[in-house]
Amino acid sequence: MMMMAKQARLFLCSLLLPVSLLLGAGSAAQAQDAHNHADMGGDAPAGEMRRLLWSDPASWPDGKVPGAGDAVMIERGTEMVLDVSPPALRSLTIDGALRFADDRDLSLETDWIYLRRGELHIGSEEAPYTHKATITLTDTVPGEDINTMGDRGIMLMGGTLSLHGDREHTWTKLASTAEAGSARIEVLDASDWRVGDEIVLASTDFNPRQAEKRSIAAIDGNAITLDAPLDYMHFGEITFGVDQRGEVGLLTRNIRIQASEDADESYFGGHIMAMLNPDVHVSGVELTRMGQHLTLARYPMHWHLVGEGQGQYIQNSAIHNTYSRCVTVHGTNNVRVENNVTFDTVGHCFFLEDAVETGNQFIRNLGIMTKCHPTLPCDPTNLGPAGSALASEFGSNGQSSEHILIASDNTASTFWITNPDNVYRDNVAAGSDAVGFWFALPVHPTGQFEGTEISASTWPRRTRVREFKGNVSHSNYDGFMFDRGPNPDNTFSVGGSNYHFPTADPADPDSEPLVSHFEDFTAYKNRNGAVWGRGELHLFTNLRVADNAIGYTHAASAVGRAAYTSKVVDSIFVGESDNIGNPATPAEIAYGRSLPNDLPDFPIRGYEYYDMRHDVENTAFLNFAPNDTRDAGAISYLMYTSFGMSTENAIEGASFVNSKPVSFPPYVRRWASDLGRANAWRGATIHDRDGSVGGVPDSYIVLDNGIASDEEACEIKPEWGAAVCRGDFGHFGVGGSMGFGNAPITDPIMLSRNGRRWEYTGQTTIRSGADVRIETSREELTLTLREMEDGSWVIFEMPGFTTPVGGVEASSLDALRDAGETSWFKGDGTLWAKLVVDNGAGNSVQIGRPGFGVSTVGTGPGGAFDAGARLEVAR
Repeated sequence: MMMMAKQARLFLCSLLLPVSLLLGAGSAAQAQDAHNHADMGGDAPAGEMRRLLWSDPASWPDGKVPGAGDAVMIERGTEMVLDVSPPALRSLTIDGALRFADDRDLSLETDWIYLRRGELHIGSEEAPYTHKATITLTDTVPGEDINTMGDRGIMLMGGTLSLHGDREHTWTKLASTAEAGSARIEVLDASDWRVGDEIVLASTDFNPRQAEKRSIAAIDGNAITLDAPLDYMHFGEITFGVDQRGEVGLLTRNIRIQASEDADESYFGGHIMAMLNPDVHVSGVELTRMGQHLTLARYPMHWHLVGEGQGQYIQNSAIHNTYSRCVTVHGTNNVRVENNVTFDTVGHCFFLEDAVETGNQFIRNLGIMTKCHPTLPCDPTNLGPAGSALASEFGSNGQSSEHILIASDNTASTFWITNPDNVYRDNVAAGSDAVGFWFALPVHPTGQFEGTEISASTWPRRTRVREFKGNVSHSNYDGFMFDRGPNPDNTFSVGGSNYHFPTADPADPDSEPLVSHFEDFTAYKNRNGAVWGRGELHLFTNLRVADNAIGYTHAASAVGRAAYTSKVVDSIFVGESDNIGNPATPAEIAYGRSLPNDLPDFPIRGYEYYDMRHDVENTAFLNFAPNDTRDAGAISYLMYTSFGMSTENAIEGASFVNSKPVSFPPYVRRWASDLGRANAWRGATIHDRDGSVGGVPDSYIVLDNGIASDEEACEIKPEWGAAVCRGDFGHFGVGGSMGFGNAPITDPIMLSRNGRRWEYTGQTTIRSGADVRIETSREELTLTLREMEDGSWVIFEMPGFTTPVGGVEASSLDALRDAGETSWFKGDGTLWAKLVVDNGAGNSVQIGRPGFGVSTVGTGPGGAFDAGARLEVAR
């Protein structure tokens, strides 16, 4: 993309521009006839600035106050006090300082404001501005490029931007449910909110577009009367331990920066861009009609390649009705983004751009209604039920659309996180068309930094999450996404990336593994998943999720190198809460509550086991109850995963209220988000360590397919589609890759046991002591056992096979059964083999290939897994 290449050179170009000292002509300020865009001004002279009044003709070289259409420059050494609202200017260049007087309401209209190491002050930290100040950015001369920073903006090449409004209380929550049709709401805290203020109520349902903007008509304590009734119910309760009280954000500020109204037609709004050692302190400011759609580097608030940003911030502000992003932190470290409200914005909202950014703090920000485009629907790249119109179709061209800025903007997130070494605390992603929080980690930083030394030495996927605590995500498609990191061209795949494995020294993948801790995360009313993760040593504590299609799914990034892939501890999963939403479709009205997707019979699930290896501890599951419309289960597997699962996926300390503990549903294509011939889901196993799920300590919950399960050692649970079994369980394989396609398997392999038959499609769960018959026309098989204790064994009967490679020949079937090591016996055209586990024998098995799926690739040579037993056989 030529535009992207051009913008990537912005910083380099700015460093090559001349720096010269502008000499005044006997006056401190002047109205310019022309613009010297390339001039950055000189260093500020020592001593105090001369203070002049804008309204005083003597402040200007020709003795005239600037008029309409003038290009105005405030020279270095001058502090100009804006004490009047001037007519619309052509432009304003500040080499000195401009300060708004705080004894009246003021407005300033200009195409752009350019700070060449100058200063713009409205209020201060010590004395916030108390009147109304409005800056309107016009576009009377389109297409300008002010020192590589475009136009229609406040642009800092160095310099100071100090804006301090008088609002600090920016958002609260509902104190009780606000019903549809009501014009009165109760909030937890309405202090310092005023009649005439604009507020926005976040959606508390699956549809993020149920957010509603209203004005305050009257206020009495924490009771607010709105200027118009609400169209939707907004939930306001803590239900079954999950806080679903809807957020209410304040949009009005007394300092307002905006583009003129024509931007609502062109989507070419204003922007603030700070680069080359700026000093930015923004608090209590309203930014609206900002951001320039489809234009890189033109965002409502943008730190651009600043480097060290310690002490700089945007806080207590409102960013709404904008056209490209909210706050962009690019090549900048340690800035603070705190207590801001965003609403009705386009593209990734809070945006870490290239993955070099570290130490930045995103604290208590509220993002409401994040969109992919000003008017068009998203064309997302996501993973969802195959039968749902909400899921993206394979082959979708959404990432290459001409209507987005970068490929992932068609799957827009409220928080786009490319480097985990940043702080995210107490933020709310309250309604995105696609994703709430998205950890999208590249292998190395991209964009401006691609190919640089700093990029080569930065490893986002090997860096621990610095802090992710107290965040909330609701009313999105996916609430939390830790996967699908971008390629250098910003494209991404749902097929697995973001192989996050943090180590003490990110440059050394073999250094000490580190845990990433996700604390106190709440996610509800997400149309697909509350949590989708990928990585090793991901620890979730006090996770609280409710009313999602799926509560939790997590994939591996490396197998056998960490104690666990993910762990969920001291958490709550709620299938359906008291928040019934706003039923709208015939199916929802008939059901009596809103539904997560357009498949009324979709089986909701709390926790899905997926790639190995995962633990659940001390966790409660509530209201996962099947009904006449759809099935439900507190615990399940990813439907219908083709990749590796572990028989040591475990749970303990679980409790269940009004819930079916386990649901291993039958195959229904329209429910599937992952389906191939290698049906690893058929090997789904849960190790119930303490019996808190199935009532039997140290038991295994397996698919009731007649191969893994049997009546001798198992209690069959037909309503679960599962069985609760005693004994030592592991996986057996017979070799060969089943592939990922959907076409029938050539030379199928049929298994039978106890009168039940099952087509082998990859790893299959088996209990020690089982007898299995294998029928196939294949010439060779490689029998293996994995994840079993020493001495465990399985006997295989293989008609038509005659030749084993390895093992010990037994003299009879009885001798074979008594054998204490891997042995075989043949007779009557059949080969019997007993595989006996010896985990110290050095056996291995190849399941997948590197690059295909990490859960099918072990730590051995060529991606092999350790095998407790192995025997090759042929016809």
